[in-house]
Amino acid sequence: MKNLIVMILVAFVGFTATAQDKNTRASLEVEGVCGMCKARIEKASIKTKGVKSAVWNVETKQLNLIYDAGKTDVNAISTNVAAVGHDTKEIKATEEQYNSVHACCLYRDEEVKKDHQN
Repeated sequence: MKNLIVMILVAFVGFTATAQDKNTRASLEVEGVCGMCKARIEKASIKTKGVKSAVWNVETKQLNLIYDAGKTDVNAISTNVAAVGHDTKEIKATEEQYNSVHACCLYRDEEVKKDHQN
């Protein structure tokens, strides 16, 4: 009887540990040029249901994500980022979305890019 209880307990713990490992890591390239862009990109990502962590690097243009794959995917996150005006490789922001960002964040403009270079 003890062996049966131990086996059931071990099976239950193994099943629970497997069921909780839903976190997926991904990295996206997202266009932007400054700290305001960083805040906007990260906020749009975090507002996506299931996203647990979103960190965008101004220099590398990489958005590093941790999200629950059962609740969202990279396409949904890219859609939300594009909706606030930032292009990803997967989805481009519309002209209206792009033009909604602050003038210093117009990353498609070569002059703005030059102004943000070190």
